[in-house]
Amino acid sequence: MVYIPRIDKSYRNLKRYRQIVAILIKYGFAEAVDRMNLKAYWQTGKNFFRKGTVDVKRLSYAERIRLALEELGPTFIKLGQLLSTRSFLLPAELLRELSKLQDDVPPIPFEKLRVHLEDEYGVAVEEKFSEFNTESIASASIAQVYRALTLEQEEVVVKVQRPDVSKIMATDLDILADLARLMDKYIPEVQQFDPPGIVRELMQNSKRELDFINEGRNIEIFARNFKNFDSVYVPKVFWDYSTAKILVIEYVDGIKISETERLLAAGCDLKRLAKTGANFILKQVFEDGFFHADPHPGNLFVKDVETIAPVDFGMMGRLEPALMEEVSDLLIGTIQRDADLIIRVLINLGSLEESQDVRNLRSDLAAFIDRYYGVPIKRINIQTIIADVFEMMTQHQLRMPSNLLLLMKSLGTYEDIARKLDPEFEIFTLAQPYVRKLMLRRLDMKKIVYDGVKTLRDLYDLLKIGPREIELLLRKMKHGQFAIELKDSGLQNLMLEIDRSSNRIAFSLIIAALIVGSSMILKLEAGPLLWGYPLFGLLGFMFAGILGIWLVVAILKSGRL
Repeated sequence: MVYIPRIDKSYRNLKRYRQIVAILIKYGFAEAVDRMNLKAYWQTGKNFFRKGTVDVKRLSYAERIRLALEELGPTFIKLGQLLSTRSFLLPAELLRELSKLQDDVPPIPFEKLRVHLEDEYGVAVEEKFSEFNTESIASASIAQVYRALTLEQEEVVVKVQRPDVSKIMATDLDILADLARLMDKYIPEVQQFDPPGIVRELMQNSKRELDFINEGRNIEIFARNFKNFDSVYVPKVFWDYSTAKILVIEYVDGIKISETERLLAAGCDLKRLAKTGANFILKQVFEDGFFHADPHPGNLFVKDVETIAPVDFGMMGRLEPALMEEVSDLLIGTIQRDADLIIRVLINLGSLEESQDVRNLRSDLAAFIDRYYGVPIKRINIQTIIADVFEMMTQHQLRMPSNLLLLMKSLGTYEDIARKLDPEFEIFTLAQPYVRKLMLRRLDMKKIVYDGVKTLRDLYDLLKIGPREIELLLRKMKHGQFAIELKDSGLQNLMLEIDRSSNRIAFSLIIAALIVGSSMILKLEAGPLLWGYPLFGLLGFMFAGILGIWLVVAILKSGRL
């Protein structure tokens, strides 16, 4: 069976479909294209890029995946970055390559962006800013960044979304959704990665990242959370200059946190800076539940020798109060060496099915706790712990909320940065007061009273509507209107397919009968004539042709041939 992409979207995206499949073939993934039943439709792309496969034969599969994603553009780079947070699913070699994915691309000339800027503002750039440096200071696949001076003479950076990037990403996401569905159907070994689920998450992330108003709000929330934290500086948003596609924030004059030599030359105490950075992330996680999810060194600057100034707030993680309570239970379970409590939390998080056999998991959890229990803090490494957790998740096929995955990746990245500043850095020592506070927060009397009142209100609502619902149920049973419906979606789909196939067979038999009958009428030359041929024979052929075209169109629209 050959797959035909949905008619309404395929023609609109045909050129991009061919480009994507051609690049996959170029980097040696023709087998995957073939297994998804797309190869027959993209022979031109295969032939065009056949020479390209020779150049990549020396590369590993992981390098080829990374290069393909980079060549495919912004949406696929974001996909690779998202996959890099699934380290419990992917081989270490592939993770190393995905971590190299660069979102730095050559800048497009400012004159091409000028039109975009002036369309957004409705006035010339010179009327909006007193100075505007047309040399970009950063260029990524989604936006380019420039320095400027406002009419009020304040130094700012202007983040301008690239023209048509939202349309390009919408097209790519549309195609990715189709490809994910095909992979899930035809390549069983990737089903454990949940390709459709990953694409849905990518869609949500991309929507937020393309909305610069959302990023501006993230900055303000972050600034509010750190208003009493003197060692962290959050740049100001200039809302009068910002739109959904243009973000203008205060210019931060600082040194990248990874440039240790420059920091030392400026008189910075690296050990103190590492401690400040640790408190910076621990407060985000254990107090605010709102954290910077892309903390690579290029997004963290050091201002005035000892103040950390984060930038780029497009990707943020959130830990809802309920999720933070589950995290605290995980910590309590670890401290108390209670594997059953940890298993209960995993069930609450949806990571584990209640019907799943947990005997081996309980044993592995106990071994994991014993491995780190009582070990001196300086001998514990977050990256090692995360790797062990991910290995256990893979072994027992556990799922984890995406925000917790982002959190673990962020914690590991922050620890890497801190250890470069201070090789003897120990984040667990600093984390203890925050963890204690998180646990004690559940015992806060105000919270207990609030939760109790909320439970009583829910119980009251249930008691209020309960009698009425029971009365309605009994009335339906009395009048014979009560019924239990058993639904099997898989069986229903099978019945629909059988029904559709039988209809097509019946349709084909009717067409064949019309053709045979019309041929007999023509042979016998019976009935009135038209242009020297029997009229009923001609009408039969014409009707058979119309029905045949109708059948072909119906098959094409269904996406199956």
